[in-house]
Amino acid sequence: MSTPEPPYADRRPKELTAFGDVRIDHYYWLRDRDDAEVIKYLEDENAYTDAVLEPLEGLRQRLFDTIKERTQENDTSPAVPLRGFEYYSRTREGAQYADSCRRTRGGGDETVLLDRNAMAEGHDYLSCIGPRISPDDRLGLYATDFDGSEIYTIRVRNLETGEDLPDTAPNSNSGCAWVTDDVFLYVVLDDAHRPFQVWRHVLGTNAASDELVYEDLDERFFVGVARDLAGRFVFLISGSKITTEASYIRTDAPLSAPSVIAPREHGVEYSPVDDGNQFVIVTNADGAEDFKVVTAPIDYSGRDNWADLIPHRPGTRVLGVAAFKAFLAVAERGDALTYVRIVDAATAEQHVIEQTEAVYAAELDANAEFDTPVVRYTFESLNTPVTWIDYDVASRAGTTIKQQEVLGDIDLSGYVTERDWATAEDGTRIPISIIHRKDFAKDGTAPGLLYGYGSYEISIDPNFSIARLNLVDRGLVWAIAHIRGGGEMGRGWYDDGKMLKKRNTFTDFISCARHMVDSGWVAKDKLAIRGGSAGGLLMGAVTNMTPELFNTVVAEVPFVDVVTTMSDDTIPLTVTEWEEWGNPRDNADDYQYMKSYSPVDNVVEKDYPAIYVEAGLNDPRVQYWEPAKWVAKLRVTKTDDRPLVLKTEMGAGHGGPSGRYQAWEDEARVQAFILSQLGVDD
Repeated sequence: MSTPEPPYADRRPKELTAFGDVRIDHYYWLRDRDDAEVIKYLEDENAYTDAVLEPLEGLRQRLFDTIKERTQENDTSPAVPLRGFEYYSRTREGAQYADSCRRTRGGGDETVLLDRNAMAEGHDYLSCIGPRISPDDRLGLYATDFDGSEIYTIRVRNLETGEDLPDTAPNSNSGCAWVTDDVFLYVVLDDAHRPFQVWRHVLGTNAASDELVYEDLDERFFVGVARDLAGRFVFLISGSKITTEASYIRTDAPLSAPSVIAPREHGVEYSPVDDGNQFVIVTNADGAEDFKVVTAPIDYSGRDNWADLIPHRPGTRVLGVAAFKAFLAVAERGDALTYVRIVDAATAEQHVIEQTEAVYAAELDANAEFDTPVVRYTFESLNTPVTWIDYDVASRAGTTIKQQEVLGDIDLSGYVTERDWATAEDGTRIPISIIHRKDFAKDGTAPGLLYGYGSYEISIDPNFSIARLNLVDRGLVWAIAHIRGGGEMGRGWYDDGKMLKKRNTFTDFISCARHMVDSGWVAKDKLAIRGGSAGGLLMGAVTNMTPELFNTVVAEVPFVDVVTTMSDDTIPLTVTEWEEWGNPRDNADDYQYMKSYSPVDNVVEKDYPAIYVEAGLNDPRVQYWEPAKWVAKLRVTKTDDRPLVLKTEMGAGHGGPSGRYQAWEDEARVQAFILSQLGVDD
């Protein structure tokens, strides 16, 4: 079969000048999504991708079938009790989306609250968030997005009749919260897609009479709302990457103005909850780099009145806290592992919920009731399916409520999870989480895949995946590089991989890749790598820096045109990102540093690995033109004939296809590409 001819985008040079430096962008014109030539180029790339992957259709189908056969398609999530009901989601065989349901507590007839599959009819995409239940259990707030733009419309559903009320709130990021049974708050987006206002709506009134209760005009800050578990307050949180200001409205005074807990101070972050008597706050105040837990009286909540409850412990990152009537559940992280700490409300006695595996993730789950003797959390690892556990705080005994089923002829004891450590260029030890078959021989002959992210203090934890087993079953060693810029080892780990230290993220990943080869985990010519969004930036940067190290690269919605995007404050979300990456528009040092690693600006004339790129036409976070420009430049610059494909979802956004079968199809396509390039027999 002849190899199809790839499309080549027109080169239309545009000069971009900053600080006396001139960059020539030949593909700037791809930014115009209303240009028929732009759409044709993306469609041509899609057609080329289909042609390149067509010989892999049999493999792709087998991979998809295995994911499907191992998944319990008719499934329900663990029921979450709330007052007189239990809430859960249900998936049905053949249905793309999960329905939101409830039944009376202790068992009763099921009521479908949100039928997402019916909502999705006539649409290529659906994101439906909710329902958020009113205090009297009669109504539910929910939000829908039908194109992946992440611009939601909030609606109100009568949960007893299934009918929607006429009350709606458009142009939202989906943020909303009940104050009382007939008053709710909702968040509105500005023209740059930034959540910046909170409005109050009274049911039955015209939206024109809605009241603006909070507005943040600082473009670095995002606004959100949440009703507290104790039910006394709705919190309004405004936060940048490094600063927070929180306010509250009392639910017994639903039409009142917000009260500030503590005025914003640059570099001080905090997140409040209510324990029924006082605020409990997670904060980095007073130099608590890895955060601490403090208390504050409700009526005198300024920083002068904060008192340490759990002092700062360097190396133990406090992620958050859930307050219940009799105890606190504190989510923490240390040594690239997550766990839950319990604090008795009366005695302040503490203990950690112990786990048995060496490499795992234990995280707080949905807990909807304030007065409860148990806290629900999840436990999972690379070879242990997600398990929901109700932990009785008094007896310190856990009860397994449900474990994710893995169907078919499969023995999970045939997989092994390990933790290894690579050494970075500066001597820092970088953790790596690894899964492989039990019969694996560490002799330097195995194929492998290394996954990475490394930004925003987001941690890539060792979570379970049915789809991933497709690769491990075929002999791949699958690994996560817990590199700096992420949050796996605390706030300092993050700080050492952002702004003018961003290159640590890339060199850490390269060090992990070399360690995988040098230690015999993976053959030197059989290492694939994968990352998405900011992890796609990672893919682009390390591929430019050491293309010879990798066999295959998968970059999903990659943030690869860093300088141009971060210089343009008309693009959604740019300004708030300056505290993560730097400001190349106004700062020459930031500009030069970003230019030194921005993938589009550093494509080189040499051989590259096989590369698979994904984009979303409606993506508000990474604009589709970034991966499109990167691929176009690679096509005319690289010197090899290895596959380079771009798949653009024309009706989706940052998360790709929204239906579960669509997502499985997409994953199977990517896996088939990886396996074919690694030369792995099916």
